[in-house]
Amino acid sequence: MIADLRQWDVVRVRIRPTDQDLHPAVVLSRTAVCADARKQTVNVLFGTTKRPAGEISPTDVALNSADGLERLTLINCDHIYTVRKDTVDSRLGSVSYERRRALCRTLARAFAFVA
Repeated sequence: MIADLRQWDVVRVRIRPTDQDLHPAVVLSRTAVCADARKQTVNVLFGTTKRPAGEISPTDVALNSADGLERLTLINCDHIYTVRKDTVDSRLGSVSYERRRALCRTLARAFAFVA
């Protein structure tokens, strides 16, 4: 578990308890929620390595080394996962400001949020 977990951290986590591998994810929960010892879970967006021939869907955002990842990784904004804080294995980096904006826009599009 990471003691000083923050919103927009890029982390490695087991999304499902049955997963054999750790996956990249972006922490969506507010930093205050991440720091609250009474809260045992945080919300994350799941990531997968982008395949060279694969396309980026309208509900994916690509992150790369500027965000702490070794490979081009697609963050899927179609589904928000809730994971236990103690399953967060390591911090890889933090989402860059421009990509934070892209994630917010893509989440709004994916969930059809209208102001």
